[in-house]
Amino acid sequence: MAPVTRLAIAGATGRMGRALLAAAALDTKVKVTAVLEHAASESLGHDAGDLVASAKGLLIGADIDAALSIADVLIDFTRPEGTLAHLAACQRHGVKAVIGTTGFGDDGKQLISTYAQSNAIVFAPNMSIGVNVTMKLVELAAKSLGTDYDIEVFEAHHKMKIDAPSGTALKLGELAAVARGQRFSEVGVYDRHGVTGARKQGDIGFSVVRAGDIIGDHTVFFAGAGERIEITHKSSSRENYAEGALRAAKFLADKKVGLFDMQHVLGLG
Repeated sequence: MAPVTRLAIAGATGRMGRALLAAAALDTKVKVTAVLEHAASESLGHDAGDLVASAKGLLIGADIDAALSIADVLIDFTRPEGTLAHLAACQRHGVKAVIGTTGFGDDGKQLISTYAQSNAIVFAPNMSIGVNVTMKLVELAAKSLGTDYDIEVFEAHHKMKIDAPSGTALKLGELAAVARGQRFSEVGVYDRHGVTGARKQGDIGFSVVRAGDIIGDHTVFFAGAGERIEITHKSSSRENYAEGALRAAKFLADKKVGLFDMQHVLGLG
């Protein structure tokens, strides 16, 4: 029988943190041993059972070193600066990490790659199994259709999301660009206002909505002469993201070092 993977969950009081606590309670192959929040959180010292009944008995803390001393994997859906500090602690304790945080700059992504040279990390802009299948479909379509078809990426999220475009939208655009043999940094278009002139062939455009409590919608348009292909994924619950994150944590069980994404976790890479 495979050993149970012990989890520390960072950002436990957020919507994703709660979804993770609920999902972990139904998975016999994982056990949550620590729940974390930032040092200024009003929830510190409270019982996590106040958030999710199945987490009763776990006190919400801010001591990352104490949390990692009793964990095998950290699951982190917080902010870039917090995640990078947590990764440094993971290095000290030899604890693996699943990172669902978005909004990293190039320096942050490079630092994650550096940490992965001595630790095992799953880093993905979206943990949803369905979204990652969608990414594979977008990659296939872009490779088959080429630059004769214009690509537009549309995404919508709740009004509290702080980064735009979403990490998932950017990843969809990057996959499409690479599949067409392009440098994503040279073809992404994020702002259109006033007299912009005709569209440049090969550009990949992005449109963003921030409103209400939308969990996450993504659509990639491939528009050609006389036809349009739309590949869409819509989330109605955070449960699918939580299930994907737990799957990623279990995937790391026999990994020592390396940087992985959900394509690897799902066997799509």
